[in-house]
Amino acid sequence: MTPAEAAAAAAALRPRVEGDREQEILDAALEVLADVGYDRLTMDAVAHRAKASKATLYRRWNSKAKLVVESLSRMKTVPVMPDTGDLRTDLLTAFCGMGGLTDHDTTATLGAVLTAVSTDPEFAHEFREQVVGPKAQVSRVVFERARDRGELRPDVDLEIVVPALAGIVLHQVFIFGKQPDADLVERVIDQIILPAVRPRA
Repeated sequence: MTPAEAAAAAAALRPRVEGDREQEILDAALEVLADVGYDRLTMDAVAHRAKASKATLYRRWNSKAKLVVESLSRMKTVPVMPDTGDLRTDLLTAFCGMGGLTDHDTTATLGAVLTAVSTDPEFAHEFREQVVGPKAQVSRVVFERARDRGELRPDVDLEIVVPALAGIVLHQVFIFGKQPDADLVERVIDQIILPAVRPRA
C-alpha cells in the first residue's frame, strides 16, 4: 500500500463530521465569510474559528467552495412560498420576509461572495445550483401561479421577469447604496414589475 493509499484508508476510518459539530463548522465558515469575504477566506481560518483541525474540514469538504456553499445553503434564507391568490401580495410576502431582499443577512452574504461568482468557476457553479436555484424557483412558481390565474399577459417572458425584481433591488443596494427595505421592494413591484406583466386594458 502506498503512503497516499494508507492516508486515504486512515481518513476513511475516522468518524465523519456531522450533527452539532458539523453545524459549528458551517457557522464558523459564515462568520469568517462575513469578516473577510470569500476571496480571503481560507480553510485554516475556518478551522481556527471552529477550533478544529484543517484535516477535519477536508474529511467533509474537499474545497472551500463546497464548504462555503453548503454553509450558505443551510442558512434559513429561502423565502417562503406564498399563495395568497394575488401576485402583488405574493411578491411582497416572498421578498420582504426571512431570506428575502429585506433580510440584512441575505444581502450582506451576497455582497461577500459577488466577486467569487465571476472569478471562481467551482464556487459559481455550486452557488448557482444550491443557493440561487431554490430562491429563483420560489419566484418562478409565484409568477406561474399568477399566469394561471390570468394576472399576467400570455406573452410575458418569465425568463426575464422572474429575476427582475431581485435584480433591480440589488442594483439599488450594491451600486447606489440604498437600504433594501420593504418600501424599496414595494415601489419596484408597483412601478416596474406589475405594470410590465399585467394584461393591457
